Amino acid sequence: MSKKEAKKEKISRRHYIQLIAAVLYNCNIKGFAEGSIYKGNTKGICVPGLNCYSCPGAVASCPLGSLQSALVSSKYKFPYYILGTLILMGLLLGRFICGFLCPFGFLQDLLHKIPTPKLRKNKVTRALSWLKYVILLLFVILVPIFHMVPGFCKYICPAGTLEAGIPLVLENEPLREMIGFLFSWKVYLLVLILVLCVFCYRSFCRFLCPLGALYSLFNPVSFFGIKVDPEKCTHCNACVKACQMDVKKVCDRECIQCGKCRHVCPEGAIHYGIRARKSPEKKTEG
Repeated sequence: MSKKEAKKEKISRRHYIQLIAAVLYNCNIKGFAEGSIYKGNTKGICVPGLNCYSCPGAVASCPLGSLQSALVSSKYKFPYYILGTLILMGLLLGRFICGFLCPFGFLQDLLHKIPTPKLRKNKVTRALSWLKYVILLLFVILVPIFHMVPGFCKYICPAGTLEAGIPLVLENEPLREMIGFLFSWKVYLLVLILVLCVFCYRSFCRFLCPLGALYSLFNPVSFFGIKVDPEKCTHCNACVKACQMDVKKVCDRECIQCGKCRHVCPEGAIHYGIRARKSPEKKTEG
């Protein structure tokens, strides 16, 4: 197998994993046929990636939706479970989840493969990457706490519109009669985001996704992920130049650990693995 063929094979493996994750998250085929929402016991469990609770095929909950719901009711009960779940997933995998286990991320990857002129990362895109933290603070935390509304799910989430809103409206005539400005706004926003993803790599992940913002806080210290061998690295910066995210170094807050940097590193210094923490060397007396 040539190097070119091997590279293509390695890149495609990630997409297979993404596809499998999307299918596992939404394997309730009966729900799609009936236009109903599954409410079994597994809905008490959160999947790692962004996947709407109300999707007819969803067999588990969205961590972001669960966090907002918990914060809405936080006046009565502190959300220990969902916060613990998010912290655990963040510490274990960081934004590896964004690169491998998020269905909406998978859709963005596919859209970007459409042959069109592409917008490359620049100072503007790097500045816009901070917007998702503003959305996390305002719509995921403050709006649910002070206005008792899951702000991101209600006003922004394109995954919810695509996976739940549109299928449920198509399947249920009573819901079609209730369509108003809010639903129209979310459909327009979804279309805008999907079109933007064709020209700008993972624009939702980079600029708008509060779940990615949350996981990014754990990215540099996650237990498993992509790492650089300091003994092999020559600091040529080939990894950063090849990356389509707004990274400044491998596995910083913007890295989704997709592994593209592994294939361009001339020294083979980048690989996946357990990030072992080095304990400080003890000084011996004498």
